[in-house]
Amino acid sequence: MVGIVLAVVAGIIVLIVLAAILKAVRIVQQGFVGVITRFGEFKDIKNPGLTFIIPFIEVMKIVDVRETPRTGDRQQVITRDNVAVIVNATIFSQVVDVRLALFTNSDYLVSVDNLARTSVRAVFGSITLDEAFSQRERIGTMLQTQMEEATDKWGVRINRVEVLEITPPEQILQAMALQKQADQEKRARILESEGQQQSAVNVADGQRQAAIKEAEGAQQSDILRAQGRRQALILEAEGRAQAIASVYAAIKLQQPDPTLVAILQLDTLSKFAESPNTKLIIPAESAALLGAAQALKSVMADVPTTQA
Repeated sequence: MVGIVLAVVAGIIVLIVLAAILKAVRIVQQGFVGVITRFGEFKDIKNPGLTFIIPFIEVMKIVDVRETPRTGDRQQVITRDNVAVIVNATIFSQVVDVRLALFTNSDYLVSVDNLARTSVRAVFGSITLDEAFSQRERIGTMLQTQMEEATDKWGVRINRVEVLEITPPEQILQAMALQKQADQEKRARILESEGQQQSAVNVADGQRQAAIKEAEGAQQSDILRAQGRRQALILEAEGRAQAIASVYAAIKLQQPDPTLVAILQLDTLSKFAESPNTKLIIPAESAALLGAAQALKSVMADVPTTQA
């Protein structure tokens, strides 16, 4: 009987020892830290890895120190120009001081969510609807700045705030759609007029270039024709000069007497007489030749008679 009791006691002791060992050995995952309290009082902070605590005396609480995105609930806010809009934002927060996060606030996650709601109402109440749509980054910066004033005391850092949704009332959406359509039509008309203007400029430029090319072509053609005429006149003058020189050389070689000269003049005058002109002007110095020609003609006419 005593042996059974001793065995039971030994078994209980072994179980207590095993439970104590299991309680003493703890593992902290990467991205978390362990906060150790002894009899409810803060004792130490354990980094990721294998760690040991005193069982039944110390307690370790695991705290997530990674950046945590928390999307808030959709809430209705009033802008500065009295327009009710539905807003939703995501808060990216991170615990940087686990001691402050655990012991200065009962639940820092709930506190961050509530602070985000009040900050969204305050920030959107200070801007107009147009600013809300066009300045989302500025709104996120304003929200981050306003929230950090409180979260720094809790050991929580607000890394950034992103506005996910801004939904105005239906009538505002319809008005915005009409305004957008009007802006697009206006832009289309402006683009069309600019296109027509550019087309007219291109046509005028093309006509100007064509006129310039045509003028340059006409000028070049006139130059080539003038050069051709000049070359023809030069060749004609050279031909005449060569002909005159040849005739003069031939006449000089024959040593002409006055009678031959008179005959040549008469031959020239006969060619003038053959022209279709109704009037013939004879130089004064050639009048004497007519008599000589007449005499010569009579002499030449008498010669065959004598021979007969």
